[in-house]
Amino acid sequence: QVQLVESGGGLVQAGGSLRLLCSASGHRSSNYAMAWIRQAPGKEREFVAAINWDATRTRYADSVQGRFTISRDNAKNTVYLQMNFLKPEDTADYYCAAGVLLADGPRDYNFWGQGTQVTVSS
Repeated sequence: QVQLVESGGGLVQAGGSLRLLCSASGHRSSNYAMAWIRQAPGKEREFVAAINWDATRTRYADSVQGRFTISRDNAKNTVYLQMNFLKPEDTADYYCAAGVLLADGPRDYNFWGQGTQVTVSS
């Protein structure tokens, strides 16, 4: 089992930045691929970014490529999502998730946090 806790969400103006954090704990949590997945009101969950266990590979959704950066520090059991040039359409609940393999489908991840809310005002 892996436990995940997100933090860092909030309200920001369009064009601004936020950094989300995901603290992981549990058995071999540093061995998992980690992802950020978001869900806007009334919409399905959407893949945002993912990173493999040793941070040698990453994936991004086209909608955030070049604006968001995912990283991890296994010594601190923490995954980050640096979000720059935020847009109103980035408004959503952001979830941290852990899975066995690096993937870009929400269903590929087995463990989920409770989410943190991000609101981008225009």
